[in-house]
Amino acid sequence: MTIDPQTLAWLDQEDSRLAQTVRAHRVAVQYVMRGEESDEPPFGYTVGLFGVGHPELVVVGVGHGTACAVLDDVAGLVLGGRNLVPGEVITDGGAGLLTVEELPNPGEVLFSANRFYQRPDEYSVPAYQLTWAHPGGSFPWEPGWPCPPECQPRPGSWRA
Repeated sequence: MTIDPQTLAWLDQEDSRLAQTVRAHRVAVQYVMRGEESDEPPFGYTVGLFGVGHPELVVVGVGHGTACAVLDDVAGLVLGGRNLVPGEVITDGGAGLLTVEELPNPGEVLFSANRFYQRPDEYSVPAYQLTWAHPGGSFPWEPGWPCPPECQPRPGSWRA
């Protein structure tokens, strides 16, 4: 695959920006907005936790500010020595409930993280999806979940 020079220059700048952010803060957040013609939800994910021996973190179906706040808060727990486990329920700094779930298709989602760690998509860095509870306290699989499934897709049912 041949990459045009303008795209290659942009990728080089992004690689440099990401490396500087991870060096300065130990973790970066990559946010992906919903495309105009896409049914896929917006999402954010960390880059840098794999370097400390932990899966990267993903949050789906929230805006940029919320994604950054949740991921920064939970990444701070990991960088402070906490090892998250699938099935665990935690609270983020905003007192929201989150369930840690394994993301079965990280190679379809973590493009910047795989590029940062120089890993092909088929050997992707692992990731956990942080599934958020509605402010009423229900998770997507529980009665009372007020949103349609596309509001927060289940792990593995969506891709970038």
